[in-house]
Amino acid sequence: MLHKCCGSDIVVAVEYTPYTLLTDIGWISILLIVGNVLRNRLKVLQALLLPAPITAGLIGLLIGPEILGLINWSDQVGTYTTLLIAVVFASMAFSMDLGGSIASGARNMWAYSTAMFMGQWGIFILLGLYLFAPLFGTEPWFGMMLPVGFVGGFGTAAAVGSSLEDIGIAEASSLGFTSATVGTLVAIIGGVIVANLGIRAGRATELKGELPADLRTGYIENEVDRPSIGKATTNPSSIEPLALHGGFIVFTVLIAYLLNGLIKDQWPNVSIPLFAMSFVVGLIGRMLLRVAGRENYLDRDTVSSISGAATDYMIAFGIASIVPAALADYWQALVLMFVLGTLFCVVWMLWAGPLFFGENWLERGIFGWGWATAAVATGIALLKMVDPKLKSGTLNEYGVAYVGFAPFEIGMTILAPIAVIAGFTTGFGWASFAIAVGVLIMSFALKWVPAKKHGKGNGGLQGGSTRIQTVTKAD
Repeated sequence: MLHKCCGSDIVVAVEYTPYTLLTDIGWISILLIVGNVLRNRLKVLQALLLPAPITAGLIGLLIGPEILGLINWSDQVGTYTTLLIAVVFASMAFSMDLGGSIASGARNMWAYSTAMFMGQWGIFILLGLYLFAPLFGTEPWFGMMLPVGFVGGFGTAAAVGSSLEDIGIAEASSLGFTSATVGTLVAIIGGVIVANLGIRAGRATELKGELPADLRTGYIENEVDRPSIGKATTNPSSIEPLALHGGFIVFTVLIAYLLNGLIKDQWPNVSIPLFAMSFVVGLIGRMLLRVAGRENYLDRDTVSSISGAATDYMIAFGIASIVPAALADYWQALVLMFVLGTLFCVVWMLWAGPLFFGENWLERGIFGWGWATAAVATGIALLKMVDPKLKSGTLNEYGVAYVGFAPFEIGMTILAPIAVIAGFTTGFGWASFAIAVGVLIMSFALKWVPAKKHGKGNGGLQGGSTRIQTVTKAD
């Protein structure tokens, strides 16, 4: 943790205790409440439909040690998002609908995500070689810092950056984290604009016409209209239902964590995101409950409520823990790269969104925008602006599609620094671009696109998050 002493900054090791965790959670909790009150009171936030966790995170960043220094986060605050997004996807495995609409939607979600992901990597590696290097004299690997931070997020920035630092590229992590920080800001600003335009144009499946007051203010004033957040499946004399549901989710994440540890021990260079493993373990747990004849043992609405709460904290912590890096030597190249990166994501959303998802593309397109520029968590936050109850099925489709998409994400994180070390950056860029083009050609050849219709809300969470809430990296 950083402390001021005698006019200079010194680093003092502070022991991390349960009370440190309490302090972090306590501060972010009050900021979430403040964000909700501001949404309820300020017309500008209502017009933007800005979720309270985003407001809370921005306030946390402003008053945190990086800017005003009014509060000090622990040095572990940036790791909370990894656990919280794992809770979200573990919950999803127990609450999602696995019907036929999910299967077809997941197919197109996989193609959309893979083409975008590999395209961003390929195009910007090649731009680094053929544009930035001649124009600004940057290193051959410079272009890959855009996808490392944008579609990769803070986790990929840390993974790739540390690998490159090991071979003497000292600025790699700073570039990656700068890219991730800018990507997050681009995601929020652009996502809010697109969400509001889409809602007012009647493009949002779940939100059409005049917005109800409770959606604008974030507060359900009429008690009759307040929905239940779930049903009890056990008698409290045995176990409190919320403890049972929370226990299932936390145990699922624990099993995923232990499995990741075993895989890491066997293959040190393999890194599977905890949220992805949690989703797979959750699906296995759901199957075991069905085999045991207890498929209704967990209430889907209660699980969804837990997921929604975890997501709120995840978004707030993720934004509050941003650490901007000052990289004066690269500022011109960075500005151009970020402009081109934003342009790529805008074009992809507006062109590929309708192509892959048909007339109801807004929810999936804005979710894709969020994680193409920042992280899955940011995509979820933006999604909930146009789909507050998560009825569109977007997250369900992404969860299923991720099984086929994971090898690409994991592979790029592993292979990118290896390609730099081996001097294979050019071939790596062209190979990535070729895969993106190949997925697009396959989508047309198999007539997955253009999609006529897609998603009417029947593939979403059963009841979604049954309360009206405004938001639900970790990359």
